[in-house]
Amino acid sequence: MSAIPTATDVLDPDVAVLSLPDVAENLGLPITRVHQMLRDKTLLAFRRGGVVVVPADFLIDGEVVKHLSGTLTLLDDGGYAPEDILRWMFTVDDSLAGTPIAALRSERSREIKRRAQAMAF
Repeated sequence: MSAIPTATDVLDPDVAVLSLPDVAENLGLPITRVHQMLRDKTLLAFRRGGVVVVPADFLIDGEVVKHLSGTLTLLDDGGYAPEDILRWMFTVDDSLAGTPIAALRSERSREIKRRAQAMAF
């Protein structure tokens, strides 16, 4: 079994995070399934204080935010490093009136996917 991929922590310390056991509990999945999601790059994790964590905003109502995994795949396929993806997802964009992850959480996914696709190519 391969190691769990983690990025460098590039986010503001105020960004709320969940440990992997908390992610598994929130999603109602075994921890091994969360590990596989990280290996499949449908979620991104990083180490904070020695603990592997996932941004809390990647989950909503007991599920992974709709269209998050597709957006992550677009950016990964476009050559973006996990740190760059995390930075982009949590950087305020005035034209979005917030961050890309906030837009995904509020059903403005079409614009985020369009931007991710444009950035990737």
